[in-house]
Amino acid sequence: MPPTAPLLRLFFFLSGLIVFSAINARAYQFREAPQFYNSPDCPSINYDDAKDYNHEASICSDDAVHMAMTLDAAYLRGSMAAILSVLQHATCPENVNFHFVASASVDAHHLRRTIAHSFPYLRFRIYRYDDSTVSGLISTSIRAALDCPLNYARNYLADLLPTCVRRAVYLDSDLVLVDDIAKLAATPLGDQSVLAAPEYCNANFTSYFTPTFWSNPSLSLTFAGRNACYFNTGVMVIDLQRWRAGDYTTKIVEWMELQKRMRIYELGSLPPFLLVFAGNIAPVDHRWNQHGLGGDNFRGLCRDLHPGPVSLLHWSGKGKPWARLDANRPCPLDALWAPYDLLRTPFALEN
Repeated sequence: MPPTAPLLRLFFFLSGLIVFSAINARAYQFREAPQFYNSPDCPSINYDDAKDYNHEASICSDDAVHMAMTLDAAYLRGSMAAILSVLQHATCPENVNFHFVASASVDAHHLRRTIAHSFPYLRFRIYRYDDSTVSGLISTSIRAALDCPLNYARNYLADLLPTCVRRAVYLDSDLVLVDDIAKLAATPLGDQSVLAAPEYCNANFTSYFTPTFWSNPSLSLTFAGRNACYFNTGVMVIDLQRWRAGDYTTKIVEWMELQKRMRIYELGSLPPFLLVFAGNIAPVDHRWNQHGLGGDNFRGLCRDLHPGPVSLLHWSGKGKPWARLDANRPCPLDALWAPYDLLRTPFALEN
């Protein structure tokens, strides 16, 4: 097979995905969400101009909770539900600043108009992410959806967001919160940790890397002296100042470059994060990421909640609640996502 064949396949896949996503994005219409207000005890943030959130001074307040999320057409319905859940359960919803990252190839104006229509009072900014930054570093994984360049945008948040934003909560689009995001954002990071996330030390950590990795002493010693455990990158609290100071984007990219030369992992954008951070992250209670509700990466079968309290429901895996609901084949827990769905039904459109 000519060496250009894999590149051509990736090009046609991404081109088709962009066209398909653009068509679907314009087909979606969403309802306007209720407006949510701060409780009396919330700190007052003096925004220079609430109608022009692009002013740098308007997004630098340390009293604000900064939330970052990627935006694309395929997951837009999930993103809208996630935004609603954040606002609905926040004690200080007017103090939540939303930072959305979207591919530079999509219609950012349409995305901005869609969000502003459903959330007229939302303080948000959309950052354009150049897919070419990472497309040459992506290795095929076990599921095509994991190979989307936007999945790797979290690697570059510290470069994309203004330098005055010192801490952010990164959330995937396939989740809903049922608790106050300010509690998650206030997670202590200690003196050195760059990020915090729930860890799952019962997971088979070795399975995230290939035998090639573990059989090479210079590679496997990466985790020497570290109590490395699996964590899900769909929910993270990130100290962006420490990330920038430590140039952690470069550290992640270096592992991705090695992966192109010798296959050391199989699962998309997660393993580079594990290689750089596993064993060195601040702990977060498991209630903040009840993950895996989308089933596995192959069949997307229904799953139950993990034991314990719940602050965040995460449909990581192949199955997404909106797709299963539309197909009239929902899992029981998909009913917990449905109340946050802002999609306008055909009946509502006709009326």
